[in-house]
Amino acid sequence: MRAFELMGTYRDHPMDLADASVITAAETLGTRRVFTLDRNDFETYRIKRGHRLYPVEIV
Repeated sequence: MRAFELMGTYRDHPMDLADASVITAAETLGTRRVFTLDRNDFETYRIKRGHRLYPVEIV
């Protein structure tokens, strides 16, 4: 499952299941825009599209 893969990827900056689910949903929907109050964590996460990783656009 992609969410658990992300949690392993961000092992040095612990990602909980809720954050991983938001990133997975954004990847599935093809968007980089995420509404969150957790700015510190989401500034480090990346959205995967194909073979490239893009920063999250925090709304």
